[in-house]
Amino acid sequence: MGLDEIAAGVEVVDEQREGGVATVDRTDDPLAERLEPFAGELPCSPAEAATLVDAYAAGKSVGAAARVAGIPPTDGAKALHLFGEHVSPVGPMGREVVADWLAGELPRTEAVELAGVSDGEFALAAFVETHDPIEGAMEAVEGALSVDDVDKRETLGDAMDGPGDVEF
Repeated sequence: MGLDEIAAGVEVVDEQREGGVATVDRTDDPLAERLEPFAGELPCSPAEAATLVDAYAAGKSVGAAARVAGIPPTDGAKALHLFGEHVSPVGPMGREVVADWLAGELPRTEAVELAGVSDGEFALAAFVETHDPIEGAMEAVEGALSVDDVDKRETLGDAMDGPGDVEF
């Protein structure tokens, strides 16, 4: 195929077409209703989870969003993990330590010390390692949880805490 064939049909114009702003309307069902099918798998009620997601997506830390939802911070972190958010308080090396503990290769006290986290943070890390995000629930919160959006992170700056900022 030559350049003539590739360029066939290409034309040069003086002005662009107005494309407008792309919009997505996800208001058909409230978030709590979309989470209802997963109520048995969540550490809180669907209504609390919806409030948590809204507060977290608005830029609150995991702990602050959980307080807005009226649930313990650990439950908030667990719910966000089940929705596909990265909330593990440990890095790659800490994950290996947790995996070794789960495999029975380390006593808990030694694993907590090696991971360099508190008992509560270690428990959350163990939850994250033993529970996969819920596929349908991830889709249910997809429009509400867009905290990985680069523009949003830049706009909110320091207002958005990282995974290590879970308050226990």
